[in-house]
Amino acid sequence: MTNTHEVFNQVPPRVDVDEFGANIPLVEAVRHYDAAWALGDLTRIGRYVGTPEIQHDAERANRIEPELRTHDSHGNRIDEVEYDSSYSRIIGAAVAAGAHTSAWADPRPGANVARAATFMLFAQVEPGHACPISMSHSVVPALAASPTLAERWMPRLLSRDYDGRLFAGKTSALFGMAMTEKQGGSDVRANTTAAVPAGDGTYRLTGHKWFCSAPMSDGFLMLAQAPAGLSCFLVARMQVDGTRNVFRIQRLKDKLGNRSNASSEIELDGTVGELVGEEGRGVKTIIEMVSRTRLDCIYGTTAGMRQAVAEAAWHVRHREAFGRLLVDQPAMTAVVADLALESEAATATALRLARAHDEDANPSEIAFRRLATAVSKYWICKRGPEHAYEALECLGGNGYTEAFPLARRYREQPVMAVWEGSGNVIALDVLRALSREPDSYDAFDAEVGLAAGASATFDAHLASTRRLVHEVMAAETDAASRQARRLVAELALGLQASLLIRNAPSAVSDAFIESRLGADRAHLYGELSASADLAGILTRA
Repeated sequence: MTNTHEVFNQVPPRVDVDEFGANIPLVEAVRHYDAAWALGDLTRIGRYVGTPEIQHDAERANRIEPELRTHDSHGNRIDEVEYDSSYSRIIGAAVAAGAHTSAWADPRPGANVARAATFMLFAQVEPGHACPISMSHSVVPALAASPTLAERWMPRLLSRDYDGRLFAGKTSALFGMAMTEKQGGSDVRANTTAAVPAGDGTYRLTGHKWFCSAPMSDGFLMLAQAPAGLSCFLVARMQVDGTRNVFRIQRLKDKLGNRSNASSEIELDGTVGELVGEEGRGVKTIIEMVSRTRLDCIYGTTAGMRQAVAEAAWHVRHREAFGRLLVDQPAMTAVVADLALESEAATATALRLARAHDEDANPSEIAFRRLATAVSKYWICKRGPEHAYEALECLGGNGYTEAFPLARRYREQPVMAVWEGSGNVIALDVLRALSREPDSYDAFDAEVGLAAGASATFDAHLASTRRLVHEVMAAETDAASRQARRLVAELALGLQASLLIRNAPSAVSDAFIESRLGADRAHLYGELSASADLAGILTRA
């Protein structure tokens, strides 16, 4: 009988890889931005997330989806979401590694850099769990507006224990956030959820939230209309007396992207909420949480880019076509090298921003991060989906199947561009920063200008961007808005190019500048010029 099933020319599984050590740009950035003290921990994490066991858990967590249980077997309303044990293992490991709040627990130079690298290593393998991890990190500065609440919740947030159950006396906690409503979307001031003082220092919230991610979190920040206006409230799933707060999960969203993390619609009906910050100042109170979550969107997209490059590079180095390895086919070499350029530029930007968020940041660094975070969130997150698609295509038909991780990644990348401010919202936020906080542009421009003189092409881009800033800021509101996206893109490219000129090998910076800033800018990945040092770029991929 003829054997028709001999398997050959298939790529071996990409497992047992040190995902940290293999990511040369990440290792270099960790060293450069004062986090070398974390290299040992990051190496251990890198080896852990490269094991076949966690990769199997990542696949399983997205195949066995969370299940909503509104009532128990006796008819009691419980509003719980049941996750597969694979999800619990991943998020438990991320919490144990401090991916959520390590930078707050041990603030020092490079703390946010180490935490960013930890977050990115876990998110590279499984992004769904990163949502509650990110929100738990981001809630800390918002809680500072209410010292009494911070005193009660901070020990639980800083804990490295994980328990996904809801029960009284729990010593650890994860947080979520719920702002958007059916009628509002990004226009949070259109929120209709009402908050009525209960006379005991708490409020009773009644209304709905159209998106509430990770509904099994222990606490949430929410916006609601109090007597003095839109205010921020902490809503706990379990009340101090051990009873369940009213938190009715109406349904789980059938969403694009990861399937491991539940996103839901909830109803509040006399739900107990505690005021965070001042009544009527809800947006001001919650905005720091939003800003930090936006930063994690950059990390998440960057982690996805790294996964995409790693998988594509692995595939082309092991698969043959037309008589030689794919990596030796010039057209394919150019594509993977270009994908690596994008990934390295995002990594350099993400870690630079992380360092600017450390506790020792001076006023100039704080001003820089105000503008640079928004600019980078817009650009990097928008580049994510196209990057994932191009990497997926490198795998051919295999990449299009759910048996390989890039199909999951392709579905996941758009969420970081949508969440915490879609493109137009972020672009308009950049215009507001330029108008209201001119010191943020001064600091941003000073950072970018550190690379002046190294490249005529870069210098020309820097000059044209400066002219564009002044033109847009002098224009009428509507005219400025129409130019906002173009302006933000040019600012982002200038920052990335400057960082690569100063910190990356010339093979990387030269190719990036020519393909992103030059007169003949590339339209799609793989259009690098004949002079680009593809081998030099790929040695870092």
